[in-house]
Amino acid sequence: MAEARKVFIKTYGCQMNVYDSERMAEALAHHGYTETDDPAEADMVVLNTCHIREKAAEKVYSELGRLRRVKLARKIQGKDTLVAVAGCVAQAEGAEIIARAPIVDLVVGPQAYHRLPDLARRARLENRQLIDTDFPDEDKFARLPRREGKRPATAFLTVQEGCDKFCTFCVVPYTRGMEVSRPVAQVYEEAVRLVEQGVKEITLLGQNVNAYHGEGPDGRPWSLAKLLRHLSGIEKLERLRYTTSHPRDMDDELIEAHRELPKLMPYLHLPFQAGSDRILAAMNRKHTAEDYLRTVERIRAARPDIALSTDIIVGFPGETEEEFEQTLELVRKVGFAHAFSFKYSPRPGTPAANMQEQLPEEVKAGRLARLQELLQAQQRQFNASCVGKVLPVLFEKPGRRAGQLVGRSPYLQAVHAEAEPSLIGQILPVEIYDASTNSLAGVVR
Repeated sequence: MAEARKVFIKTYGCQMNVYDSERMAEALAHHGYTETDDPAEADMVVLNTCHIREKAAEKVYSELGRLRRVKLARKIQGKDTLVAVAGCVAQAEGAEIIARAPIVDLVVGPQAYHRLPDLARRARLENRQLIDTDFPDEDKFARLPRREGKRPATAFLTVQEGCDKFCTFCVVPYTRGMEVSRPVAQVYEEAVRLVEQGVKEITLLGQNVNAYHGEGPDGRPWSLAKLLRHLSGIEKLERLRYTTSHPRDMDDELIEAHRELPKLMPYLHLPFQAGSDRILAAMNRKHTAEDYLRTVERIRAARPDIALSTDIIVGFPGETEEEFEQTLELVRKVGFAHAFSFKYSPRPGTPAANMQEQLPEEVKAGRLARLQELLQAQQRQFNASCVGKVLPVLFEKPGRRAGQLVGRSPYLQAVHAEAEPSLIGQILPVEIYDASTNSLAGVVR
């Protein structure tokens, strides 16, 4: 073990970044680092970044401006602070980060974070800035330490990274690389260890998780459906989820898993992005609005109570008012329990960033407001439909009020109920008596 040090990790963006931050913390722990929630007392600061939208990237530079003052104050006290930028902004911008923010000592891409402890050691010994944004041949997951220690009731588990779809608005193929799936045995071993450490619910992660094709024990590629069936056999694992999916990879076998696997929760995040076939083609989404509706119909036939979530982009280059209305119409036809909606944001290096007819910001903002009004109404309606029902809730943590716990329903809704702290980690029946846009309230039965 090295000299005891403290590390502060700030995570931006998706669930996979949350998982990656946990793994970075675990790797650093094996080299003497303990986590702190105060950057002013940290010997090392890691910003694990997201590059999906321009605003997310600019937040990183704003944070680096604040960290410059922290680093200077610690230097006056005779303390060194190593600043690392990891994740997708690191991968996309590389040396430009150091040029814009010279306080940065390390730039580490998402495929190289298993090397973070060694890079930190080298940066200190050699007293120089280092950049590692390679896509190494080595399996980073195999080189990370085994997961240890008591854990919360829920956990993320990355099973697939990268994407081969090349949607014209998306940076993922450039920052995360092409699709790579972890072997079944490796995923299963990590899942078993998580359950032994107290986890009751696991969410499988991937940029395009339903394209999973990891090597199975039989030496052949396994589908996500087959992996889910395998993981369902883990004793004491109560719940399974997965995200994020692509409509093109929602095959019959996976839909059937929603019908047949009691542990697979009735919630599915399935982005459609736009309701206009012309815009979908310009996005290179490889599906039409009708394709999406047929897929939803098949899913609901298999699991009638499933709650659907989605991603939607408004204001893609050249989108007309009529084409935006087609997006609204698709939303009305499907009826979503939850959704993430965004204004189109040009990302450098993507084809869409160079398209003609980039729309004015005020047009995009107006369309987003109209879309979100519809989506929020649907979410309120779905939540209201749960009032009077008794739902199994997995309690995760204390609520804001004394004597209150917060958990998740099978449909991923936040549920508040009066309950003892000893019930954290348990799944209990809760009768729902109230619903808002973002959560439910109930009584433990």
